[in-house]
Amino acid sequence: MKIYTKTGDSGETGLFGGARVSKDDLRIEAYGTTDELNAVLGVAGTEITSEELKQLIKKIQNVLFVLGSDLATPLDKNTKSFQLPRISADDYLFIENQIDFFESKLEELKNFILPGGTKGAAILHLARTICRRAERRIVSLQKVEDINPNIIIFVNRLSDLLFVLSRYENLITNQPDIKWEK
Repeated sequence: MKIYTKTGDSGETGLFGGARVSKDDLRIEAYGTTDELNAVLGVAGTEITSEELKQLIKKIQNVLFVLGSDLATPLDKNTKSFQLPRISADDYLFIENQIDFFESKLEELKNFILPGGTKGAAILHLARTICRRAERRIVSLQKVEDINPNIIIFVNRLSDLLFVLSRYENLITNQPDIKWEK
């Protein structure tokens, strides 16, 4: 199979189920930003030294593939012969459990902190901001099309987890968080 199909040369792309939409369609923006988040998490995984965090990031990346396909597939496109995996409550509950686990290892946050610290932590902060942008794109999409309601909950929790993981990465590398100076 060739990587190029030439079907997008007119500025349109296909959704699961065959519909063609503009490449700047809200749905494409939503799952494209999710793909960008997944890519930057791949970069984060190259800079983080903790095997525990690397494995967690890999798991999140796999769930983000499900999220992207969920966004790329209108809710009415499942058939009896093919059931597309969708984001479920289990996915965001897993993220909540991870937040609770890693946050329990951190000192209570008493100040705003600046993105930074180690390179790995800084990349996790970047991932958090891309996650927030993905959330905004998904909310915009939700205003005009029916989407899986678990997606917004998952992405909202994921940005919180990425914040906690950036702090945890700084902690385990003995790099203090950078406090905001008013």
